[in-house]
Amino acid sequence: MWIQPGPLQGQHVSLEPLTEQHIEPLSAALRDGESWKLWYAFVPTPDELVLYVQQAVQGAERGEQAFVVKLADTGQVVGTTRFYQVDAANKRALIGYTWYAESVRRTAVNTETKYLMLRHLFEQCGAIAAEFRTHFFNQTSRNAIERLGARQDGILRNHMIMKDGSYRDTVVYSIIASEWPAVRTNLLFKLSQHHAR
Repeated sequence: MWIQPGPLQGQHVSLEPLTEQHIEPLSAALRDGESWKLWYAFVPTPDELVLYVQQAVQGAERGEQAFVVKLADTGQVVGTTRFYQVDAANKRALIGYTWYAESVRRTAVNTETKYLMLRHLFEQCGAIAAEFRTHFFNQTSRNAIERLGARQDGILRNHMIMKDGSYRDTVVYSIIASEWPAVRTNLLFKLSQHHAR
């Protein structure tokens, strides 16, 4: 496997490989904010969570890696994220399927989660690019991706059919290896601001 499974440890969060044992604590995180009601986001409903986790775990057979996001100090599960569509031959992967409990949004959680994943991808795996995709209308996600330092590559029009039958225009972003040092500096600065509060 190009992306080795294993925990990624930060000061605010720890990322642990997702297993079916995490379904119950993930369910609690999911109910905090009810993100599945956002029509433009791929967040499972409580009834879909078991299948969602099972499919994520099965992704390991394709070289993907799903994580639960835990608060480093309490161990509370507050969300999930993953590497997917992993292309080992071309040393690139997508980062996504990310969602968090409402209570940890606008905190250091997402910044450090993405920092840990990007550091792992570029520094341990030798990636040449990390890619992010989101719905054109998901402005919150687009803003978060842009704050990381990713650049927009383009828009895939009518890229997917949503659950409600609407067509999704997918906005594609990436960070390439030569940009990682500056992105890393920016993310570490943002994290230092959280420490200062």
